[in-house]
Amino acid sequence: MLVLLHACAAALQPATAPARTVAAASRAGRPACAAATSDAADRAKAALDAMDADVSAAEAASAAGAAFTNLNAAGPSVFPLAAVVGQEAIKTALLLCGVNPRIGGVVISGSRGTAKSVMARAVHQLLPPIEVFKDSPFNIDPESGEYDSFLKAKIDAGEIDPNALETEVIDPPFVQVPLDVLEDRLLGAVDVEKSVRTGETVFEPGLLARAHRGVLYVDDINLLDESTSNLLLEALSTGYVTVEREGLSVRHPCRPLLIATFNPEEAELREHLMDRIGVCLSADAEPVTGDDRLEAVNRALEFSRNPPEVVQRFDETTESMRTSIIFAREYLKSMKLERAQQKYLCEEAVRAGVQGHRGELFAIEVARANAALAGEERVSSTDLQMGVRLCIAPRGTQISAPPEDDLMQAPPPPPPPMDQEDED
Repeated sequence: MLVLLHACAAALQPATAPARTVAAASRAGRPACAAATSDAADRAKAALDAMDADVSAAEAASAAGAAFTNLNAAGPSVFPLAAVVGQEAIKTALLLCGVNPRIGGVVISGSRGTAKSVMARAVHQLLPPIEVFKDSPFNIDPESGEYDSFLKAKIDAGEIDPNALETEVIDPPFVQVPLDVLEDRLLGAVDVEKSVRTGETVFEPGLLARAHRGVLYVDDINLLDESTSNLLLEALSTGYVTVEREGLSVRHPCRPLLIATFNPEEAELREHLMDRIGVCLSADAEPVTGDDRLEAVNRALEFSRNPPEVVQRFDETTESMRTSIIFAREYLKSMKLERAQQKYLCEEAVRAGVQGHRGELFAIEVARANAALAGEERVSSTDLQMGVRLCIAPRGTQISAPPEDDLMQAPPPPPPPMDQEDED
C-alpha cells in the first residue's frame, strides 16, 4: 500500500521538473503536452501495477489463512469412547446400536457430569463412512432402493437411471436437535425466498433429512416440547418423514441412530417416550469407586491439556471397535432367532410386567446385534440375556441398572448346526 501511495503522489506532481520534461519532449520532436501526458500514463500504469501487486499479496495472505482454517475444519478432538471410565452397559448399548439401528436408539439418564453427551459424541467417531448419491440432501443409500419423493419422481418418469447416478462416500452426519427447534426446521419446509426467485416450489430439507444414516442427538429430551418430541419419535418409528404443506408432498427415509440424554432432576421423561426408544439406561445406576473416580478425573485433565495424546493412546482400541462394527453389520444380515428363543424373550417380558410388545421386539434386535458383534454364527443364550438386560428389564420397572444374570430364567440353548440335524 505504501508503494501505491508513493506512485499516486508522483502521478499528482507533474510540475516538479517541467524543464526536463519539456526539454526531453523537444529533443524527441514531440509536443510538450504529449510528453507530459505520456509520463502521466506511465506513472498511472505503475500505480496500477503496484495496486495489482498489493491485491495479489492480499489474496495470497487470505489463501494462507483459509488453508490454516481448513486444517481445523474437523473441529476439536472428541473424547474417545474407550477412554470413558465405567458405564459398561451404556457403552455396550451404544456399540450395539451402531451395529443395528433397528434397536431404536439409546436414552441415557443421569445427573450432571456423568459423561452422557461425551459418550453420545464418541460413538459417532466409530461409525463407518456411508455411500450416498452425490449431492443428495437426504443421504440416500444407492443400494437400499429407498428414494426421496423428488428422486423417485424422476426415476418413475424415466428421466434418470439410479444405477447410472454418481455416488460418493461421506462421513456419517452428526445432527443435534436444539430444544427450541420448530416443526419446519425439524421436518423441512418450503423455502419461500428460493421459490419466489426461481418461480418453482423449492423444498428445504430439515434436520431429520440430514441425520439419515447418521447420529441424531437430543440433549435434555425431557425438556423438549411435547408436540416436537411426538413428531420426532413418529418419524423414527416409521422410518420415514412425510411433509404435506403449501401444495407440496414430500416423503424421504429417516433411519438415524437416536441418542438422547436427560437429567431426571430437571424433569422426568414421559413414559410413552421411553417406550418408543429401544434402550433406556441410567448413568447413575452403577456406583463409582474411588479409584475409578480418580482415573476419570485424571483422564479428563489429560484430555484438556493434550487431546491428541489421549486420542492416540486409545487409538488402537478405537480402531478395533470401528472394525468390529463394520464386520458386525455384515454378520447381522444373516442373523436370526429361533422360535424357542423368541418365546424366552416373551416370557421374560411377562415376568417383568412389560406393557406392549416393543420390549421383546427391541430385545430381538439387541440379541442379533450382540451375536454379530461377537462374530458368532447364531444367537446364543448370552445374546438373549443381553436383550433382556437392555430392553426388557428397564421397561418392567423404572430406569435402573440391568439385572444380574442369576435373576433371569435360563434361556433355551441355541439350535444345533444344520449338519448335526442331518446326521440325526
